[in-house]
Amino acid sequence: MKKHRFVKQTEINAPVERVFAFHERPDVFRHLIPPWERVEIIQTAETLLPGTRTIIKTFIGPLSRLWIAEHTEYIENRLFTDIQLKGPFAYWCHRHRFEPTANDTTLYTDEIEYAVPLGWLGELVAGRMVRKKLERLFEYRHRVVTEKTTLKSQE
Repeated sequence: MKKHRFVKQTEINAPVERVFAFHERPDVFRHLIPPWERVEIIQTAETLLPGTRTIIKTFIGPLSRLWIAEHTEYIENRLFTDIQLKGPFAYWCHRHRFEPTANDTTLYTDEIEYAVPLGWLGELVAGRMVRKKLERLFEYRHRVVTEKTTLKSQE
């Protein structure tokens, strides 16, 4: 199984506690789904604590697939991790990092290690498409997180 690494980083003009708190909201996942994605939320995790799960139904054309992700790591205001238990990938581990900077901003990082299904055939057919989809998805997510958490300028 060939694993890939995807990283998206954004500096957000807000303290780490505010950016992390946004991710702890029970409705956060609804905000992070781009309007072009066909996704049905079956169950959202009530917290980010290890053992909690999110279940969604994803659609690829007319086909659907359940995606079950479980939180496995949690350090308040610093990180949380979820792994795929069942879903469209052969492997998926998503670490969300929140690092305070000297300027009272947050370095927000999504790190994903993943493998497409079907080995070399999956790589050939979908490898590049998956990478582009991740780039577009996390560009959207980082924009939403920035908009929802950025401190208003002092007037």
